[in-house]
Amino acid sequence: MRIFALLFPLILAAQQEERPEYQPLARAYAALQVKAYDDAIQSFLAAVAASPKRADIRKDLAYTYLKVGEPGAAREQFAVAMELDPKDVGVALEFAFLSYEAKEDPIPAKAQARRIFDRFRQAGNTTAEQAFQNIDRPLEEGIRRWTAALEIGPESFSAHYELAQLAEQRDELALAEAHYLRAWRMLPARKEVLLDLARVQKARGEAESAMASLLAASRGGEPRAAEGARELLPDRYPYVYEFRAALALDPGNVRLHRELAYLLLAMRDPGAEKEFQEITVANPDDLLAAAQLGFLYLARGDRAAAMPLLERVLAGNDRELAARVRSAIDPHLMAKRSLEAGFFKDALRYLNIAHESDPDDFDVILKLGWTYNMLHDDRTAEHWFDLARQSPNAEISSEAERAYENLKPSLELFRTTAWVLPFYSSRWNDVFGYGQIKSELNIRKWRVRPYISTRLIADTKPTANNQALSERSFILGGGLMAQWKRFTAWAEAGSAISYTKGSMLPDYRGGVSWAKAWTGERKFFGEVNADEVFISRFGNDWLSYLQSRAGYRWLVMNANLTADTNHQHWANFVEAGPGIRVHLPNSPKNLLFSANFLRGVYLVSDGIPQHSIFNDLRVGFWYAITK
Repeated sequence: MRIFALLFPLILAAQQEERPEYQPLARAYAALQVKAYDDAIQSFLAAVAASPKRADIRKDLAYTYLKVGEPGAAREQFAVAMELDPKDVGVALEFAFLSYEAKEDPIPAKAQARRIFDRFRQAGNTTAEQAFQNIDRPLEEGIRRWTAALEIGPESFSAHYELAQLAEQRDELALAEAHYLRAWRMLPARKEVLLDLARVQKARGEAESAMASLLAASRGGEPRAAEGARELLPDRYPYVYEFRAALALDPGNVRLHRELAYLLLAMRDPGAEKEFQEITVANPDDLLAAAQLGFLYLARGDRAAAMPLLERVLAGNDRELAARVRSAIDPHLMAKRSLEAGFFKDALRYLNIAHESDPDDFDVILKLGWTYNMLHDDRTAEHWFDLARQSPNAEISSEAERAYENLKPSLELFRTTAWVLPFYSSRWNDVFGYGQIKSELNIRKWRVRPYISTRLIADTKPTANNQALSERSFILGGGLMAQWKRFTAWAEAGSAISYTKGSMLPDYRGGVSWAKAWTGERKFFGEVNADEVFISRFGNDWLSYLQSRAGYRWLVMNANLTADTNHQHWANFVEAGPGIRVHLPNSPKNLLFSANFLRGVYLVSDGIPQHSIFNDLRVGFWYAITK
């Protein structure tokens, strides 16, 4: 045997080119010969990494761990070796002996050792038989003794807990579960017992009960037990029914109950209110639950039920919570915060509370109008704006008047809009006039609205090569339009009547447009418009427009792009430049005067009579009304 041990490293070295684990194994066995156990362990670990499925390497590594006094590490390697080679009785018995002596999780480890000894003793192994009897006999006697003690004497936590541990080690799991539960009910503060209970329930296949025990242990109580329970819980947030099962087990767990209540609140489940009610009844000193229940009552307008709870919080010693309650009692402040945060439904609740408290507060009435407008309930918004117009405060009444007038046309059954855009262009040395009168059937439930329209496209003199700039026609037509958020789609059929020739031609047109405008601080503003327009009379052409403007007060900077699918020179260019846009004194509020100097370049050069780069002074005004 000694000769073989000396030759074994040489044999391994000769075969190292065939198997990657041979070289580290050679170093490991060489280190064992000189009792360099730490070096041997490192070499065995390298061999395991090279060949993790070899049980014999794991076994030799485990024995080496035992030589350096690391039974826990040895047990881990014996466990893997036992899985790789279940027929190796020696490995299984070594693992069982180490498990019985394990200090980490001793109860389940002892139970596992007993099961292993039992399995091999039934196969006729005398060592396993003796070990089994040495374990099982004291367990049986202990169970009998504690059971008798509980029958004749008073119950105690220790008696139930000891009996449960003995029963678990003997795989009498039903008995163990019953006494772990009884022990914990006697001392509910001992949350660690719930971990024992969960372990037995899991072994019995009671997954939902085990989840309830772990969840109850993880909320409140002993920090060590809570941490251990969280490590065993799934990597997901518990479901509502799991919270309820945990509360059925541990009904006095305030933290668990409160967390369920907030979960239901986040889900907008009406059951949240009932949970907070139960918490405040069972724990009158729980100021957080009392405040939240008061907030819920306030949100649904039950101020009478809310105030006793909120006053309890105000009288308590939690200053931060009391400050939040003072803010909540003031519906004006809560409405303002909700509006600033964009929570319009919440703002509506607080504004209604404020209006009930003071029906003559016109500032609240005006805010109700704007809030309903933000929630796209324009008909209700119109009602509140109409009421706010009666305010004695000139600022409120004028703002309400403007809002009412702007909103009213959108609610009429028939809505008529008209706009006109005359301007002079130095680029074409001509005055152009564009305009439209459109009447539409405005039924709010209809996604698509029909309309009739008269357009004017005109100029003051014939201009070469720009027929599309001025068709010199009145265009009578009817069509359909639909709006979705910032998009408008429309399609129209009609006839173009030339006011110079008296001719009439079919006209089909349509398109999609998108627009966005915003204003910033100190009168900065920006606008973007994008249009796709189809016109049948110009070779079924598609025209694309992208116009953007940004500025400060009356100063503006323009950047525009125009293109078409027929590649006509006049319809393919980019331009940019500064300008002004002002509302002239004593003029109608919907009239804007503009003057812009633009410099541009054509994107299609063939056949252009002008230079490819152009300058354009564009002066005109825009006027629009809606009835």
